Amino acid sequence: VLYERQPFPDNYVDRRFLEELRKNVHARRYRYRAVVFQSGAVVQQLCSVCVFVLTWWYMDAGMLSPQGLFGAALASSLLGYVLFDAVDGGAGRRESRRTRWADLKSTLVFAAFTYGFSPVLKTLTESISTDTIYAMSALMLLGHLIFFDYGANAAIVSSTLSLNMAIFASVCLASRLPRSLHAFVMVTFAMQIFALWPMLQKKLKARTPRCYVGVTVLFALAALAGLATVSSVGAVLFASLLLAISCLCPYCLIRLQLLKDNIHGPWDEAEIKEDLSRFLM
Repeated sequence: VLYERQPFPDNYVDRRFLEELRKNVHARRYRYRAVVFQSGAVVQQLCSVCVFVLTWWYMDAGMLSPQGLFGAALASSLLGYVLFDAVDGGAGRRESRRTRWADLKSTLVFAAFTYGFSPVLKTLTESISTDTIYAMSALMLLGHLIFFDYGANAAIVSSTLSLNMAIFASVCLASRLPRSLHAFVMVTFAMQIFALWPMLQKKLKARTPRCYVGVTVLFALAALAGLATVSSVGAVLFASLLLAISCLCPYCLIRLQLLKDNIHGPWDEAEIKEDLSRFLM
């Protein structure tokens, strides 16, 4: 009775109070291999951004023709399209009830739309300085990495925002290429690596984990090899970053889990577990 004076202080508890103390009731225990496996999503997305920037640099330097990039991207897209259906035997396609003809129409519409507006994309940012374009692109790619859906259930995750930021960065960088054909190929390649490639990653991760690990390692090696042709120091730093994310950070997480000390007891807030819907009728 709180409104009457009692023969004991307000903060009094009996000796049985701490008998109900429980620690780390809902704490999740992680295994090192599982955490390393889950970090592959971050590694792959970092490599995707690296490959995209390297491809733009090669095209800007005249070392890669738009025709060659378009042919390579088309061949890899067809291979990925076949693999996407082969991984689950077409079960996902049957569930979505989406036909191959619908996929072809969507591809043709996107290609025609992008090609038709490529001259506009090329001249869209002529009034903006190149340094500003580079700064905007870097910020957009950083935002893409921050908001990307790595599989965590968090409020900051937004696949739509992440993809839009990546496409915005590709449009900015494509506007600094020599011709409108370069801009068309660059934006198309951005859609492939930022929209289609993550979809294939998620299906490989869910259906064939071993194949997913192999693809992740090969993709990381390809990104490092391409970066080494531009800057050996950058390749070493990028390799250190990937190793830190895939090996060091999981180890630190496992070690920090041992220090976790969440307490639970009678002082916790009450939780109503009874179905009270009948009172709302």
